[in-house]
Amino acid sequence: MYRGALNLAKRLELKSSQISKILNPPSLQSLSRWINMGSINCKEYKTTGSTPKKTQSQGGTVGSYQSKCNNNPTMAATMSMSTTTSDAVEYTEAIAVECKITDLKDNEMRQVDFDEDNRVLLVKQNGRLQAVGAKCTHYGAPLNTGALGLGRVRCPWHGACFNLETGDIEDFPGLDSLPCYRVELGDEGQVMLRAKKSDLAKSKRLKNMVRRRPEDERVFIVVGGGPSGAVAVETIRQEGFTGRLVFICKEDYLPYDRVKISKAMMLDIDQLRFRDEQFYKDHDIEVWLGVAAEKLDTAQKELHCSNGYVVKYDKIYLATGCTPYRPPIPGVELENVCTVRELADTKAIYELITPETRVVCLGSSFIAMEAAAGLVSKAGSVMLVAKDTVPFKTSFGPEIGERVLRLYQDSNVDMRMESGITEIIGNEAGKVVEVELLDGTRVPCDLLILGTGSKLNTQYLARSGVKVNKNGSVDVTDFLESNVPDVYVGGDIAKAHILGLAHDRVNIGHYQLAQYHGRVAAINMCGGVKKLEAVPFFFTMIFGKGIRYAGHGTYSQVIIDGDLEDFKFVAYFVNDAATVTAVASCGRDPVVAQFAELISQGKCLGLDQISDPATRQDWTKKLAEPLPPVL
Repeated sequence: MYRGALNLAKRLELKSSQISKILNPPSLQSLSRWINMGSINCKEYKTTGSTPKKTQSQGGTVGSYQSKCNNNPTMAATMSMSTTTSDAVEYTEAIAVECKITDLKDNEMRQVDFDEDNRVLLVKQNGRLQAVGAKCTHYGAPLNTGALGLGRVRCPWHGACFNLETGDIEDFPGLDSLPCYRVELGDEGQVMLRAKKSDLAKSKRLKNMVRRRPEDERVFIVVGGGPSGAVAVETIRQEGFTGRLVFICKEDYLPYDRVKISKAMMLDIDQLRFRDEQFYKDHDIEVWLGVAAEKLDTAQKELHCSNGYVVKYDKIYLATGCTPYRPPIPGVELENVCTVRELADTKAIYELITPETRVVCLGSSFIAMEAAAGLVSKAGSVMLVAKDTVPFKTSFGPEIGERVLRLYQDSNVDMRMESGITEIIGNEAGKVVEVELLDGTRVPCDLLILGTGSKLNTQYLARSGVKVNKNGSVDVTDFLESNVPDVYVGGDIAKAHILGLAHDRVNIGHYQLAQYHGRVAAINMCGGVKKLEAVPFFFTMIFGKGIRYAGHGTYSQVIIDGDLEDFKFVAYFVNDAATVTAVASCGRDPVVAQFAELISQGKCLGLDQISDPATRQDWTKKLAEPLPPVL
């Protein structure tokens, strides 16, 4: 029977999960676990204080919607049993689009119109035609200009990756998946598409999520309301977990897009939030706002919280991020000396800004640089003080750094490089009025913004049994589990392996990587087997110039292709072994996304492949080539 089932599966080209269904069909009892979903029935826990802080509604609308699309065989079977025929998913009539099957070459993408409001990405690979939504669900980038890999497409702007078979998001940033279309062919080879009517309302799709089932007494806890925790709680419900799910958020806000707060400080929570309160209620995600983790007892499997509650767990995911570092400068605790990490920080800063405010930013970090660029048109003056000779020298090298320096100078930011602040001087009211620089110069200052690094939030792990490194990070396996079983760690505090040339674990505080960690940890917590396979990808926007960067590692030379002066370039970072460790670009999409896709496929880029300017982009053709067989 086993061999016969495998042969049948092979002939039908079934996935491994479907093969498992044939060999191990689900029992009616297991199916009933999916069908009988009910309201929250909290597992018993002990308390030593007041009731949990209630989630406050922030208004607004949900960032995505519940699609009835489902590619999971078990959940699909559940839905067919738990819904009536009238509730079944309906497709539109087949609509002919402006394309024939013969118009597309293999490994070609094309954007076509489905109707006035919906565009579709057609992709032909291995003679097969697939169709998904045409816009990235993160910021709406056109995916036909992105990087086509083997069975997936990567966003040209920020590297989010989508599976062409299912439309599911597999790498980040973003939360939502793409709608899928049925492809048919007319008599003359005309491409005909059918869309799910429920998917036509928006260009994004929320994967199916289960709800709490009263008889399921398991408890999962996710600690950290940042991007990693936000992805984790959604993925846990998408993976079929029907136990109690507690989401601990230190801030008073539901999870929001932190990337924007240093670039546009005037934005409100309604413009930043991922989901609204109703979303979490609809999926029985128990959100505790304004609550922090104070102690983890892994022997008793208990989390002690700042609101006095002690919650027992079966599995827990820790993504508690970091806190801005305040250097030991005299006067650093004065009023109007601010950091930028949370929405409350940017609100406080924005309330202080007037056309007369004299702003000083300390440091050449992305936070300090983005804050300076965002405030120079709103404040009386902006000065940036940093110890390096040029900004971004470590990340992008001296050539790009020098060009960025001149961009800031041309944009009226007073750049004081190779300098620092020795003292912050205040008045009788305790507010900063001046800062003293290394050379003794005193500069008037009404607002000082610190972009001087951060420290990891893992103090609550003391004596927990979880091994914490000297810098506060936690070593994790390739499945994001710590040295203690059932304790998973991700985001900024995780020291984990990445794809690329780094053989050792690394601790990288990237937004994209944090979201990816949330997905991987959630899948493994729910009994799946998902290995870390991420390529670091980050981005910044300064004075309208979007700079992308993918990869990680040391480098000994930087090869610039293009026009650095006009900010239309690609930078290749090459190490001593003549291998490209990272690629950065500005105005040259989708090269960085293509490099990220190359590395994700287990391939590499050598110096000899980019030495000749005439053939420098030929390496991108490797994306559609399978890896050679291992003998």
